[in-house]
Amino acid sequence: MNIKFIAKKSDNNLTVGFFLEKNSVSKRLITKLKQVENGITLNGQHTRTIDTIKEGDIVCISHTDKKLLDPNHLLDVEIAYEDQNVVIFDKPPHMPVHPSIKHQGDTLGNYFASQYPTLTFRPINRLDRDTSGLCIVAKNPYAAKVIQNQIKKTYFAVVCGTINQYGTINLPIAREDGSIIKRIVNQNGQKAVTHYKTITTNEKYTLLEISLETGRTHQIRVHFSHLGFPLAGDTMYGGETDNISRQALHCGELVFNHPISNSSITVKSTLPDDIKKLMILQ
Repeated sequence: MNIKFIAKKSDNNLTVGFFLEKNSVSKRLITKLKQVENGITLNGQHTRTIDTIKEGDIVCISHTDKKLLDPNHLLDVEIAYEDQNVVIFDKPPHMPVHPSIKHQGDTLGNYFASQYPTLTFRPINRLDRDTSGLCIVAKNPYAAKVIQNQIKKTYFAVVCGTINQYGTINLPIAREDGSIIKRIVNQNGQKAVTHYKTITTNEKYTLLEISLETGRTHQIRVHFSHLGFPLAGDTMYGGETDNISRQALHCGELVFNHPISNSSITVKSTLPDDIKKLMILQ
């Protein structure tokens, strides 16, 4: 990680520490940087966080991550967008994002480690193993902090049955008793709000465009199953598997402000073939 900040007129006489906090560098990261040789520099020279700055000064933060995951060079994942601070993968279905007991070397994290051997894996939006689509990974802790709460995500899902409308589902979600993974609609659960609109239908399925106000585990899958329209292929929540072997859910668009330039960035991903095929069935 090597990020530069240029002081403006309004930053005159601020301390380096306050200036960094003003630019969304966390106190935790600042503490780490102070322990690293030249972790924080002012105009190319070592500086203290109590030193003051003036307009035009360049404050640079620099830190080397520790590798945490084993690389797998046999994996291949398409990159939809990349710059010095973030990379957005177009994750295929059946690939977990994080390693687990059953998945030690076949994850997006393992692929990331093979491509960026000096960086820590920091996924911002996490997708279920069988959900395909866009997954944004920060290349440094600063980008992770700035981006994490401001991503707008658009999903596409195929549900069983016909929905000829648009609407909002506002139903709380909780973990099902006795299960670590499965969720249910429960009045004692956490608030969960899902917005949707119909794109197209056939005699068996409906393709929906979905946006979320909240990010509960399995939110889309639970909400539509509760209404009687489970996702095609979603065996956990009652979807039929006649024509697809995984839940028909795809993260198709991400919109976020770049952590350095603050410019709005939109990244899109086309529907995968297994979901497209559902909508041409008659």
